[in-house]
Amino acid sequence: MRKPKAMIRKGILLLSLILLNASVKAQSLSELYEKVNPAIVVILTEQKELVSSGKMTQTVTSGGLGSGFMISDTQIVTAAHVVQVAEKVNVQFLDGEIIPAKVISAYATADVALLELIWPRKNAVTLKLADSDAVKVGESVFVVGAPYGLGHSLSSGYVSGIIRDKEDKNPFTNSEYIQTDAAINTGNSGGPMMNMKGEVIGVVSNILTQSGGFQGIGFASSSNITKELLFEKKIIWNGTDLIPLTGKVAQIFNLPQESGLLVQRVVKLSPFGVLGIEDGDVEMTLNGEKLIVGGDIILSINGVKFESTDESLVNIAKVMERKSENAPLEIVVFRAGKKVTLGRK
Repeated sequence: MRKPKAMIRKGILLLSLILLNASVKAQSLSELYEKVNPAIVVILTEQKELVSSGKMTQTVTSGGLGSGFMISDTQIVTAAHVVQVAEKVNVQFLDGEIIPAKVISAYATADVALLELIWPRKNAVTLKLADSDAVKVGESVFVVGAPYGLGHSLSSGYVSGIIRDKEDKNPFTNSEYIQTDAAINTGNSGGPMMNMKGEVIGVVSNILTQSGGFQGIGFASSSNITKELLFEKKIIWNGTDLIPLTGKVAQIFNLPQESGLLVQRVVKLSPFGVLGIEDGDVEMTLNGEKLIVGGDIILSINGVKFESTDESLVNIAKVMERKSENAPLEIVVFRAGKKVTLGRK
C-alpha cells in the first residue's frame, strides 16, 4: 500500500514543479514585456488609393497602421509594406508623443524598412538585433505590437519553421523568414519577434490567412537579413510600387525592349517622385492580377536596362546602392508610347 502513496507523492511533486516552472516563465515574460514595451512604436501613415465607383475612378487619401521598434534615438525598423508608398509617416510612442519620420530604406521582398525620426526621441529605449542564425525550431518567442491599433499587446508561441532564400546576390530578391504560431494580426506588421532574452530575432511581416485574422501561421523577416539589407547594402528608398512586365505581358504594353517596371504608385516627395516619375490612374485586371495602368514604365536606371535576368537585377541593385540621396540619377521611362529621360546630375 505504501508504493502507490509514494507514486502519488512523486506525481504531486512533479506537478508542482511544472506549475512552478510555468509561473516562473510567465513572470519572466511579463518582466521582459515591461522592459521592451517602451521601445515599441505605432506607425501611422497616409497614402494615395484609387477608388472606383461605377464608371468613375478617383484618388483619395487613406490611413495606414503598423508597428515598429527603436534601434537608436532616431532610427526605427518596421515592415516595408507599411511605409513603401506612404506620403506621410508619423511615429507614436507609448507615452503618446508623436514624431514625424521619413523612410530611409525599404526592401519589398524581404519586407523590411528603416525610418529616421525628424528629431531624436528623448530618453529612447532601444532594442538589439540578435543573431537569427542561432534560432532553433521549437524555441519560445514572443511578439509585441499594436494589432488593430488597440494599443500595445503581447502574444507568445514557438518557432515552427525557418524559410531561407538568401543565397542570391541580388538584394531585391533575398529573403529569410521565421515562421511562428504566435498570434499576429493587422497592425502587428513591423513589430519585433523576440527571443526569451528580449532580443529581436525577426521583424513581423504577415500572416497566412483566409479570413483576414490570425489562423495559426505568421512570418517575420529574420534579424540577420534585416541587418544585411538595411545596414550593409543601404539601398535608398525610392517611394514606388513597381510590377515587372515580362514576356507576353510586356508585348501587350508594346515596350521597346523585352522587360520593364510598371509604376503603380509613386510618393511625390520620394527620390523617384521628385525626379518626375508618374504613376497610374486606371485599374485593370490582367491574367487575374489587378494592375494600375496609365503611369510610366521604367526601362533603365543609370544606363542599366531592366531585364528579367539575375545579372540585370544585380546590376540595378548595385546602381541603387547609393550613400547619398543627391547622387546622380538617370531613369529612362516609357510614357505614352515614347521614351522619356528623367534625371539629375
